Amino acid sequence: MSSNASENGFDPDTKEPAPRGHAVVSMELHDGSNVVRCTAIDLVRGSLRRRGVQVSEVPQIDAQTSSFTVFNSPVHDRSGLSVFAGASPEAWDAVRHSVSEWAAVAAPRRVLLASPRSFCAGVERAIEIVEQALVTRGAPVYVRKQIVHNTYVVEDFANRGAIFVDELDEIPDGATVVFSAHGVSPAVREEAARRRLDVIDGTCPLVAKVHSEAKRFAGRGDTIVLIGHAGHEEVEGTIGEAPEATVLVEKAEDVAELDLPDPGRVSYLTQTTLAVDETSAVVNALRQKYPSLHEPPSDDICYATTNRQNAVNAVIEDSDLVLVIGSANSSNSVRLMELSRRAGTPAHLIDSATDILPIWLEGVRTIGLTAGASAPPLLVSQVVSALRGLGEITLEERSVTEETIHFGLPSAAHRRAD
Repeated sequence: MSSNASENGFDPDTKEPAPRGHAVVSMELHDGSNVVRCTAIDLVRGSLRRRGVQVSEVPQIDAQTSSFTVFNSPVHDRSGLSVFAGASPEAWDAVRHSVSEWAAVAAPRRVLLASPRSFCAGVERAIEIVEQALVTRGAPVYVRKQIVHNTYVVEDFANRGAIFVDELDEIPDGATVVFSAHGVSPAVREEAARRRLDVIDGTCPLVAKVHSEAKRFAGRGDTIVLIGHAGHEEVEGTIGEAPEATVLVEKAEDVAELDLPDPGRVSYLTQTTLAVDETSAVVNALRQKYPSLHEPPSDDICYATTNRQNAVNAVIEDSDLVLVIGSANSSNSVRLMELSRRAGTPAHLIDSATDILPIWLEGVRTIGLTAGASAPPLLVSQVVSALRGLGEITLEERSVTEETIHFGLPSAAHRRAD
């Protein structure tokens, strides 16, 4: 490691935090008859990793019998903020700094839980498909792209025998492949058939609806204006249904640049995970330019996306900060963060509690908390638990509707391998 790396904390070659030793952490410290629970350990673990400390975890530490040096820092006579054992000498400064920065923002807080949040019916269906495939077919099961856009879900399945690939040519002939919830183009289906792959289609039924509309609009000779984000897997799959007849726009300003062959035969479709307000602006621009614009029979933005946006709107005004649990490639999760920011409330997208920064909590007493449709409910519980390690938490559920939709599995998901 160069001297420059040691001074600024980052390795100049990898741009990652320069290595600074290791630390063993635990959720519990047992000291005689006393047990100190350290619910904020995820927060401190994140701080340590950002400082380059390699972190491992043990279920509990016995202060009386442990051969390690034990470091425990209680906060306001509450459960310990953190417990460490066996930190290497070069890591101790990082340990102390990490605990200190979180102790500095320890305070009682109110957490407003936006509801609905987390998994939607389409995501639950896609996840269950992979779980069933691992049971009925056995590992490995190949998945084209990420089954849903969530790091936790993908890593969990990878540990259980799912292999995620970008394209079908990475899969052996005849193997089992699951198509992700975002859908695929006809060309992908044709290649899978040619390779005699055992296909289980995890496409969300609401995405499949958009595909059907694309085929119908193109079949009657319309030019399809697809509102969505370039490069998103759902958009690529929809365009693939009628590539010669489809043009993509992302924002209202793009509409002015359109020059379509027959202004009287124009239809529009949308990606299912867009922000409702922004999409309305694009549709209004299309209606002004093409008065004969044909619309889909029902809104393409899915119920779950709309519900989660309405739910976060219900907590924004009363929150000092909004935390959105979801991965960076999750379109619906990013939209929730952007919605809050447009309303003037600071918001951050996090994969888990370890991504929270202490500076975000300075002066914050009310936190709005939600999760995108592809984020597991478990991650919400973990964030609440971590925040509770900083002080008393008052939970308040803000519900705008109850979701009762359930999608059944395709028959192929239940079939056992030959």
